[in-house]
Amino acid sequence: MNGESIWLIFINASLVNNFVLAYFLGICPFLGVSGKMETATKMGGAVTFVMLISSMCAYGIHALLVAINAPFLQLISFIVVIASTVQLVEMFIKKMSPSLFRALGIFLPLITTNCAILGLALFQTNKGYGFGESIVYALGAGAGFTLALVLIAKLREKLEYAEVPKIVKGTALTLLIAGILSLTFMGFAGLGSQ
Repeated sequence: MNGESIWLIFINASLVNNFVLAYFLGICPFLGVSGKMETATKMGGAVTFVMLISSMCAYGIHALLVAINAPFLQLISFIVVIASTVQLVEMFIKKMSPSLFRALGIFLPLITTNCAILGLALFQTNKGYGFGESIVYALGAGAGFTLALVLIAKLREKLEYAEVPKIVKGTALTLLIAGILSLTFMGFAGLGSQ
């Protein structure tokens, strides 16, 4: 048990230490899937689900590896769990919503290599979170990831109809918006202290 309150863990993971806008983890889907609100929300949901499952498994794996005195297997074990969970999510989405599967494209299997998910597993074990705290941390990180995706997707949709100088259209404008969002989220830094 870490001793932090559940709400403080959630607020820290979602706003103060947002994985995308503060730690700069998971930038690939952040920039690649954030063109439309629909795909951004669905990708956020998929990443949140994978984070939740990975967090629960990481807690158990960490406890087991510490018990058998083999913590050196932690990283590879986390990667295997994340890859397996992503494969399950990919099969589910392909079966239930082929159009969403096509819309997410290459970014769905890339959740496997999303450093935000691996970072979540490593951060929670380093912070010494218990099972309940790990779940709240994963939900907060997933909510923060989804929030970042939704914010930039909405801004990108609005800017499609705006008159923007040609020099900053496309990727340059997206990176400028991401930087401004990151600066904005730095304003939440005071919320994490007690």
